[in-house]
Amino acid sequence: MAIIEIKDLSKIYDGSQIEVRAVDGINLSFGKGEFTAIVGPSGSGKTTFLNLLGGLDDPTTGDVIVDGVNIGNLSEGRIIDFRLRNIGFIFQAYNLIPVLSAEENVEFIMELQGKTKKERKERSNELLEAVGLAERKSSRPAKLSGGQQQRVAVARALASKPKFVLADEPTANLDSRSAENLLDIMEKLNKDENITFIFSTHDPRVVRKARRVITLEDGKVLHDETPVN
Repeated sequence: MAIIEIKDLSKIYDGSQIEVRAVDGINLSFGKGEFTAIVGPSGSGKTTFLNLLGGLDDPTTGDVIVDGVNIGNLSEGRIIDFRLRNIGFIFQAYNLIPVLSAEENVEFIMELQGKTKKERKERSNELLEAVGLAERKSSRPAKLSGGQQQRVAVARALASKPKFVLADEPTANLDSRSAENLLDIMEKLNKDENITFIFSTHDPRVVRKARRVITLEDGKVLHDETPVN
């Protein structure tokens, strides 16, 4: 059963001289537990597509439906709450709060959700253990390596038990060893928690791990494949 349905989705930018169709009439669906890579050259529409899926941008036409909810029909306040409770985000630039420890960064989303202190502690400890950072939970981002910061970001994305996680070039700023380690962790969490992961990526290491690869070109779906890994 699909948890995300995308119907005739388009995003058009009106430039000074030319219309840019960043996303152009996409129809797709994603099921629970998928581990999917969105690939394509720069300018193919990958990041715009992810932003539309996450409700970070509004489509020009079409619909994004998550568990039966058309997120395009939600008010600004309701879409913020919907993202908080249903979608995890992992960004290329980590986006951790510098004055908070690793543990506090993971707990922050749950605090916004109104979880109790006990619930927040248990979940953050569980996730930091899962990403191999239990011993660094009191460290602030500046004291962590890039790979460690991105692992905190993964733990934070999963803290709210989202329906799906959107990861925009999550390995782009990492060295090869850190990238492989991070991918192994995300693959294990995907299987253990059955949370859908959707990546926007240029990284062949992500593509090799993916169980579905969707290729975009000029805002359109060029290929939708299930490789034999």
